[in-house]
Amino acid sequence: MKTVIHKVQENENDREIYEKAGEIIRRGGLVAFPTETVYGLGGDAYNRDSSRKIYAAKGRPSDNPLIVHICDICQLPDIAVNIPSCVKDLAESFWPGPLTLIMKRSDRIPLETTGGLDTVAVRMPDHKTALDLIRYSQRPIAAPSANLSGRPSPTKASHVFTDLNGRIDMILDGGSVGIGVESTIIDLTSHTPMLLRPGYYLAEDFTEILGEVQTDPAIKILDSGLKPDENIRPKAPGMKYRHYAPKAELNIVTGDDKKVVEMINRLVAEKEKAGIRCGIITAGEDPSLYPLGVIKDAGGSDGERAYSLFGILREFDEMNVGFIYARDLSGGRLGNALMNRLYKAAAGKIINV
Repeated sequence: MKTVIHKVQENENDREIYEKAGEIIRRGGLVAFPTETVYGLGGDAYNRDSSRKIYAAKGRPSDNPLIVHICDICQLPDIAVNIPSCVKDLAESFWPGPLTLIMKRSDRIPLETTGGLDTVAVRMPDHKTALDLIRYSQRPIAAPSANLSGRPSPTKASHVFTDLNGRIDMILDGGSVGIGVESTIIDLTSHTPMLLRPGYYLAEDFTEILGEVQTDPAIKILDSGLKPDENIRPKAPGMKYRHYAPKAELNIVTGDDKKVVEMINRLVAEKEKAGIRCGIITAGEDPSLYPLGVIKDAGGSDGERAYSLFGILREFDEMNVGFIYARDLSGGRLGNALMNRLYKAAAGKIINV
């Protein structure tokens, strides 16, 4: 399969491109596209074969549900049933935007799209290219992140091409994404709404509409920096898998700032003495603090860090580093989401000093 890339300029000249992309979706093909969070890999949400193709292209476990993307709230009754009354208020306040809602699945959505579950995850992306693709496709689009399963999420079209060239039909290149980490997921099928994945929105953002919002205990453990408890499994099936992982071994170093710098420098010196190239992810610090290793600064603010994290991990892959040491990237609105992704990428390798 030849993967075609089309640059979209967000003007009338893009119409022919969207018509071609929509036709690909309708006939069961796959199109990667930008959203405000990361690039998604889209297929017809109503077509079980399209969903199978998404899993195959990514190498994604088939029990890991796909998020259904819509462009209009009017599409929702075809996708979900027993829709809670709070959804209207949530949609008015947070859609389009980086919020995914889990509801009961309608029969129009095949089990292949939902990972075999009787629930469905739905969101309305806040990106013109994504919304236009859904409109031209004339149906909702099922889309996980457009990367090989387990790899860092793609924030540029070039990341998608690196992972999926020859596996999908088309990539819509809309430039770099805005936020850089995936959407917040809220489960509305429980008696009390539950946060299953942290993102741009926080649990407290929803209390005015939802009242109490619980957080999945497995996510609480991960966000606190503790190693996962094997007896506590995340409610969202996808959260049990390793995600966002670079090729190198990633370790997070936390604690007193001075001790963290000393520890990273000692570890890098040991590895490089043995001939192993190392990468360091800093957080807006003076690079002269680290005399050895390849330094990549994630930025001083949470927004900068979210925007750059996945790209940095991919850059280290291209540089063939053997070990990566990352500073604590918490703080700000996106701090929990960032650390959640970083802990997953490190597979629990945390050094406290």
